[in-house]
Amino acid sequence: MKKIFLAILIGCGWSSATLQSQTFEFPFQNPELSREQRVNDLISRLTLEEKVQLMKHASPAVERLGIPAYNWWNEALHGVARTSEKVTVFPQAIGMAATFDTEALQKMADMTSSEGRALFNEDLKAGKTGSIYRGLTYWTPNINIFRDPRWGRGQETYGEDPYLTAKMGAAMVRGLEGDNPDYLKAVACAKHFAVHSGPEQNRHEFDARVSAYDLWDTYLPAFRELIVKEKVHGVMCAYNRLEGQPCCGHDELLQDILRNQWKFDGYVTSDCWAVNDFTAFHKTHANQTEAVADAVLSGTDLECGDLYQKLQEGVQRGLISERDINVSLSRLFHILFKLGMFDNQDQVPYASIGRDVIESDAHKAHAYEMAQKSMVLLKNKNQLLPLNPKKIKRIALIGPNMNNGHTQLANYFGTPSEIVTPFTAMQQRFGNQIQIDTLTGTGFVAPLDYGPDMASIVAQAKKADVIIFVGGINADYEGEAGDAGAGGYAGFASGDRTTLKLPPVQTELMKALKKTGRPLILVNMSGSTMSLDWESKNADAILQAWYGGQAAGDAITDVLFGDYNPGGRMPLTTYMNDEDLPHFEDYSMANRTYRYFKGDVRYPFGYGLSYTTFGYTEPQHQPEVKTGEAITVSATVTNTGKYDGDEVVQLYLSHPQDGNRIMPLRALKGFKRIHLKKGESKAVTFRLQPEDLALVDEKGNLIEKAGTVELYIGGGQPYKSEGAFGELTILGDPYAVF
Repeated sequence: MKKIFLAILIGCGWSSATLQSQTFEFPFQNPELSREQRVNDLISRLTLEEKVQLMKHASPAVERLGIPAYNWWNEALHGVARTSEKVTVFPQAIGMAATFDTEALQKMADMTSSEGRALFNEDLKAGKTGSIYRGLTYWTPNINIFRDPRWGRGQETYGEDPYLTAKMGAAMVRGLEGDNPDYLKAVACAKHFAVHSGPEQNRHEFDARVSAYDLWDTYLPAFRELIVKEKVHGVMCAYNRLEGQPCCGHDELLQDILRNQWKFDGYVTSDCWAVNDFTAFHKTHANQTEAVADAVLSGTDLECGDLYQKLQEGVQRGLISERDINVSLSRLFHILFKLGMFDNQDQVPYASIGRDVIESDAHKAHAYEMAQKSMVLLKNKNQLLPLNPKKIKRIALIGPNMNNGHTQLANYFGTPSEIVTPFTAMQQRFGNQIQIDTLTGTGFVAPLDYGPDMASIVAQAKKADVIIFVGGINADYEGEAGDAGAGGYAGFASGDRTTLKLPPVQTELMKALKKTGRPLILVNMSGSTMSLDWESKNADAILQAWYGGQAAGDAITDVLFGDYNPGGRMPLTTYMNDEDLPHFEDYSMANRTYRYFKGDVRYPFGYGLSYTTFGYTEPQHQPEVKTGEAITVSATVTNTGKYDGDEVVQLYLSHPQDGNRIMPLRALKGFKRIHLKKGESKAVTFRLQPEDLALVDEKGNLIEKAGTVELYIGGGQPYKSEGAFGELTILGDPYAVF
């Protein structure tokens, strides 16, 4: 029996095959057959009991067929996560969104999947394939809309804008899944489908209510981009209900939209233990057997959890048929076959990726570059920055994040061999020429019960030439329910924030430091925006540093001392105060995000300062376009300042406001990050498709109509940045995009 089983394993490709010719015991082992034939053959050999077990994330081995165990649950939000191995850790997703650089993000995702493949390949050779966080099915990217900056998990997303989210999420899919026509490098998963943006504390029972307009204008576009255009192979349904029905048992989302309209042919996984919520919290189903049957019939193929064994009872009770189960099982096996897991490994192009890629010099260099690109300079009074190290003798480096590597890793993180904090970066570079006085000064939300008091801290800081306060919070305070919550401190609730303000204990310390008369620089680490009311008026410079990954300290130091000219842009709106925001549980987009908010803001979406300046020509394009046709728009950008630097060129469209219909005030429809040397000019071109020129109607249809559209190309939003306006006339009959 042992010899027969070994032959089966070799035929399945679960061992490094050295034989050029093999005899296959079962047709599904034969790579000469079509995938459809192989999958159908494999399923036909399984018992019902085996089938339902294989539809759970921790899928057991079926030894009689040579099918090994496989765990579908793995994470790769900003690098391979939750493995015991040392890996490269890039900036948190919201920081990578601030780069506005799809090429850099795709490269990051490609590097991440290479490191994950290397680990998986080792496990495969060793016959260890069932461990959690070691597979090739990554439950990322999170493309939910960061509609409210208080949402703790918003740091996992690409911000508040559907267009930016769609393009960054698409880059992530391309990088993770690879470009081989026959095999997947790894499998990406668009989550959480859909209308899922907090609150965390009641996410298991929350019922999101949205209009058809908001659903199709805000919450679905990024999913449509990844599913229809990028052909992502995985989707995760959300915990919450949508209009009364659990998302993991939602007929409209999973059947009508996902399968029928968008023709999705990949697999759908539940969020972890979400199917259990049907009975435990949503109270929509009488018992767990009915719940699991409904989940599968709606389209949830895989359960992250431990209830799907009840599908066997569901078949016996007539709630679901074995044929229905085969449909989901077929989708799952198609994924595994596309990963090459049933083929001779010398046929799989990614099987040769080895350990040498993990934390390679190229990967570490890119983590550094992504951290640099993520930095957003919010304020620079009297051009205090960049600092000249030759003119500084002493620095007071203060704050809870000045030497906190844990903060930089955010959530869903891996562990690198080295984490460079602001302190370690500055000490390494300037320790022999500048005296660096380090004082934590305060905890994140409460005073420290050790160390010098405030008077001593202020007295010490007064001796310095400049004060650098590295504050903010970390993923212990904002994040996923159960992982964060801050122990009941004011301002936080179950991972979400209840205020936009920086914790008062930090502001109070900065107020005291300000009285020293020394220049005060705030470096803020957070996964979202802070209102920064006092800070924006009183700090001399403010740098938004997010959670910058393993190289954040070097990137921060580069920006502060002029070795890197900041070019990041805000993927979120910074509101003036808490009162500007609607109730957290209100999912209407009215008065939310830059597209609909009509008040004054602290720092707008798309905003970011540079050490240089840029000039724009007027947009160049044909003056008229017919509905249903694409159009090219271009402008020339010139670096008019004294420094080389990056500019994020942004294209916004505005339709004439009609009081009788809902529409955005303006909307991002193109962006490109470019590098220009001082005095250099470069033409930037955007291709606008009919869907870019269209608007969603109240029924959810995307319709392009005749009319006049205002164009703006600049380094930020209209009226908030250097740029130029243009006007485009659309002619013709209404054109339905979808």
